[in-house]
Amino acid sequence: MSRGALHVLVLVAIVVLAGCAGLTPTTETTAPEPTAAAPEPTATTTTTPHLDSGSTPVATPGSNYDTTRVVFSDENGTQLATVDAWVADTFAKQYTGLSDTSTLDDGQGMLFVFDSEDDRGFVMRDMAFPLDMVFVAADGTITTIHHAPVESDGDLTQYSGRAKYVLEVPMGYTNETGVEVGDRIRIEGR
Repeated sequence: MSRGALHVLVLVAIVVLAGCAGLTPTTETTAPEPTAAAPEPTATTTTTPHLDSGSTPVATPGSNYDTTRVVFSDENGTQLATVDAWVADTFAKQYTGLSDTSTLDDGQGMLFVFDSEDDRGFVMRDMAFPLDMVFVAADGTITTIHHAPVESDGDLTQYSGRAKYVLEVPMGYTNETGVEVGDRIRIEGR
């Protein structure tokens, strides 16, 4: 087999395996975009301190993630809550997400940042704890909130919404802080 044919065969195998792993485009496009795939929240585990100094260490996505603060406010501009978040802004980080992370504290999360607003889909593959998934439009308006329990690796529920950003926080955080669809977020430094 020629070297070129071998490369094509390897590429086809990778695409097939990605399809088996649940990576499916959420919209049809003429050119492949890594951010158009439905990332699945998962992550490698490294023990580092919580984003706020002075807290107990928890398993986190690791030191190769940028961090930012996300501020929630209601329609009147009243601040409801803040979240210190690890930023998942590459396909690899989005695919990895929070899997294998043992826990998140209240006020801690992961912000998935995409190139553009689109229909997005997330699943709870390999997750050890439940999440609230907050889907946010390009203008910062919350479009959908899902409360996602831990699932086995069988048939996984797909949580969908229209978003440029998706923020994952501990399940119940949005209820506890009064965050609702229609509220807004502001991402510091963006």
